[in-house]
Amino acid sequence: MSVLRSRVLRTQGLSVRVEVRAVLVVLLLVAVALAVSVVLVGTGDYPLSPAEVVRTLTGGGTAAQEFVVNELRLPRVLVALLVGAALALSGAVFQSVSRNPLGSPDVLGLGQGSTVGALLVIVLLKGDPAAVAAGALAGGLLTGAAIYLLAWQKGVHGHRFVLVGIATSAILVSVIGYLLTKADLTDAARATLWMVGSLNGRDWSQVWPLLCVCAVLVPVLLGQARGLRMLEMGEDAAHALGVRVGRTRLTALTCAVLLAAGATAAAGPIAFVALSAPQIARRLTRSPGPCLVAAACTGATLLVTADWAAQRLFGADRLPVGVLTGMLGGCYLLWLLYAERKGGRV
Repeated sequence: MSVLRSRVLRTQGLSVRVEVRAVLVVLLLVAVALAVSVVLVGTGDYPLSPAEVVRTLTGGGTAAQEFVVNELRLPRVLVALLVGAALALSGAVFQSVSRNPLGSPDVLGLGQGSTVGALLVIVLLKGDPAAVAAGALAGGLLTGAAIYLLAWQKGVHGHRFVLVGIATSAILVSVIGYLLTKADLTDAARATLWMVGSLNGRDWSQVWPLLCVCAVLVPVLLGQARGLRMLEMGEDAAHALGVRVGRTRLTALTCAVLLAAGATAAAGPIAFVALSAPQIARRLTRSPGPCLVAAACTGATLLVTADWAAQRLFGADRLPVGVLTGMLGGCYLLWLLYAERKGGRV
């Protein structure tokens, strides 16, 4: 008999079901993410050992080490962890609501919407980085609202939601191309760099807004976990089980759009983390439903590991992390399509 089965913990008037395997997976992912984060903080032109990084973080480093760790590298790592977790949670919600493993901000056009918002600020308004982030956030929110409204027809059907998102993405890609042709050489280079998705140069001004967004939205989203799990069985079954389908879906999608837009505003449109992390979390935990906590931990681990790999393989700040996640994510997407076709689902 497997020791990784679910267990039910009972106290006075309260019964909680605990998936033992899911808890172990989450703990392992947290440990890996923390370990890679420490190694990543020590990676660069001024290398530090893990022991030196930990000592500096606890206040025992030299003045030079404290500057390198606390001012230059720690904000970048925190942005990577927060962006990875936010994108993974967003992808988990979209995949759960659409009941489609291809449902993610990358495929449904939210990333492209944020890119259009950022490019409008760069090309037309010549805005600074803060204005670009605000434009990306506004573009993602408007795109998410448009997709939801266009897909609405006495409810939001999963396949219709995905198809509307794909169509919207195609339109926005054309808008992106047009804006790039209208930009001068300097703005076009700046826009192209932003579109790749990068953690280079991230500081505390990106950490705090994203941390606030996650602190507000993640608890709200976790509160919808049971409803999302029921929705995957179908609207009728969820309604029969007491789930307020419309409110649950709208709340979860609103949180997902805000998380994706906030992550894109902080680091640019980093590809495929939102698509792959929820699916990897499901396979690791073997649990039904969106597995929100495991998905968030998987996304954070994936992105911080990808950033470390990019620096180790190509040198510090030479390869934006979005390039590496795009290459790996494309391979994963091909495998996922093959698996879905083999299973007769596409």
